[in-house]
Formats: sequence, C-alpha cells, structure tokens
Amino acid sequence: MSDRLFGEDVLFFQRLLKSEGFYRGALDGLWGPLSEAAAGAFDAEYEKLKDRLGTFDRRTEQKISSLSIRAQSEAREFMTRALSRGVNVKIISGTRTYQEQNSLFRQGRYGNPGPVITRARGGQSNHNFGIAWDIGIFAEDGAYSTNQSDYDAVAEYATGPLVWGGSWRSFKDSPHYQLATAETRISWVRSRFEQGEPYVV
Repeated sequence: MSDRLFGEDVLFFQRLLKSEGFYRGALDGLWGPLSEAAAGAFDAEYEKLKDRLGTFDRRTEQKISSLSIRAQSEAREFMTRALSRGVNVKIISGTRTYQEQNSLFRQGRYGNPGPVITRARGGQSNHNFGIAWDIGIFAEDGAYSTNQSDYDAVAEYATGPLVWGGSWRSFKDSPHYQLATAETRISWVRSRFEQGEPYVV
C-alpha cells in the first residue's frame, strides 16, 4: 500500500522512509529492492498500529497511512479521545508531496479558481514532512462544520507532543495538528527531511 501513497514521487517517499529509519539506501528516486523492503516495513508498522489503537473511517485511514509512524500513533490516539466524547471527527488531510502543496498554493492565485487556503509553497508546510494532519468535524447529517467553537473544543484532546494550529499567533489554523519538531524553523525541518534525517522531538 505505501508504495502507492505518493505516486511517482519515489524520492519523496524515500526521504520519509529514511527519516523514519526504514530505508538505508541512497536518496536517488529509484524504486528498487531497498525501497520495496522499506515500504513493506512501513506498512507492517501501520498494520500494528491499527491492531493496537483501532481503525477509523475510510478517509481517515487513507490520510493516517500517509503520515510518519510516530504521527500515525498520535493521530489515532487523538481520534480515539475525540470520538469517545461524542465528537464526529475525521482526518481529511495528511501528508502532501511538494507538488501537491504547490497545487494547493496556486488555488485562488494567478487566476485559479477557489479560495486561498494556504500560505505555504512546497517544502514550507509541515504537511510536507509526514507530521501534520487536518481534521473535519461533521454533524449527524454529514454536514461539514465551519463553526470555530467546534474546533476550539476538541483542541484539548491534543496532548503530549502535539501542536494545535489554533494556538498560533498568526494565520490560526484550528483544524490543524502536527508533531512538535526539534527546531521550529521550517527551513531546518525541510533540510533534515531532504537528507533523510530525524526532525521530530
């Protein structure tokens, strides 16, 4: 499954796998036996977490599967805490490649339709490093909530190493959660990711 997460962007996936300790080969963008073995080990950890921490709706599972293993664990625990208190929450966005991030950045700019939804280009968002996800809160009829108070209320379920985007001073992002990194500068995180080095606390 994991080898299909990021399409043809093999280098992106190699970087994520290497920073997680699964891949020990060259960051060359070529899919070979080492990449295959690393992807298999990554998938095995994903399955273990599902067995230990439970599974969720199809969309949430697809987004969780794109995250680093540490982030997968924290996302599952967050989901369990929120759902156990009756909040109908789903994870609606997970890891994005640089190309996917750039596509989102162009939305609402340069004559492209839709609202502006991000300030970050590719390599400037923690979604690009396997450690961030966005949630959606839904009513019983399936309607997506845009009520700020709904998102503020679930922030208390972000414990331990989680950072809530609603606590940011500028460009508050209440549906956003991410793992704390060892250095807050996004340029540092990007450099570590691109070298296949660890970057979370």
